[in-house]
Amino acid sequence: MNSFLEIHPEVKQALSEGKPVVALESTIISHGMPYPQNINTAIEVEDIVRKNGAVPATIAIFNGKCYAGLTKEQLEYFASAKDVWKVSLRDMAYVISKNLYGATTVASTMRIASMAGIKIFVTGGIGGVHRGASATMDISADLTEMAQTSVAVVSAGVKSILDIGLTLEYLETKGIPVVTIGQDEFPSFYSRKSGFNSPLRLDTADEIANLLQTKWNLRLIGSVLIANPVPGDQQIAADEMEAHIQKALNAATVNKISGKEVTPFLLKYIADNTKGESLEANIALIKHNAKVGAEIAVILSKLKQP
Repeated sequence: MNSFLEIHPEVKQALSEGKPVVALESTIISHGMPYPQNINTAIEVEDIVRKNGAVPATIAIFNGKCYAGLTKEQLEYFASAKDVWKVSLRDMAYVISKNLYGATTVASTMRIASMAGIKIFVTGGIGGVHRGASATMDISADLTEMAQTSVAVVSAGVKSILDIGLTLEYLETKGIPVVTIGQDEFPSFYSRKSGFNSPLRLDTADEIANLLQTKWNLRLIGSVLIANPVPGDQQIAADEMEAHIQKALNAATVNKISGKEVTPFLLKYIADNTKGESLEANIALIKHNAKVGAEIAVILSKLKQP
């Protein structure tokens, strides 16, 4: 067992017995939503995973270790504390060596999930190629991590504040399968539409679990991006959201926001300027992803492994 890894007893038992486990990130809790919506959502998402037959493992860093599975008291701390680091891969060694509290992004959550032996990870939306990346070279570590870590990611697509087209191109370059559930168009986080065709489409959790097993049985290293469109009655029209995104991007430029602070700033700005409508959509899609991710994990756990 890795000396930097602490697995919650419930999660450890499930893994040892071959039962389905779903990894959850902690950045959504610490940096993605205001309090108390963040803690309420975190608890509800874990409950959804359990109700659909899997064991939740929210991932975070503290006490010099990576934790796979948190107590409710630990979830509460990450929801309310103001000094929690947003930790991607480049920050992991520093945060661990300094015994700091760190909320994990998609990339770092994937890495820790892989360390623990967890194959399915549920999030809201992944990072990707930022708008204007041709000048800034701002490309999320989420994408490079997906190319090298064999943990499937269930999300509502790519965050719509990013350049979705370039992100899909980058995923293709890295050989990462992108499959959308139940529709031909790739979703854009808040909306079921993006204007881009999905590279692949599958309609059931069984088909997706079989795809994952086949990929990894072929010794093809890396993730699969499973795009799960937000429920239709919870979505925000893509053109309406784009107007808010442009205002948010302009505000980020004026306020000289850069680096890992960009995404939390944009999400908060959009939530404030949509009167909470975007936050409601964000919560709805995360819950929907948790349900689907648990269903896939259950089926994958029953398939014969090599």
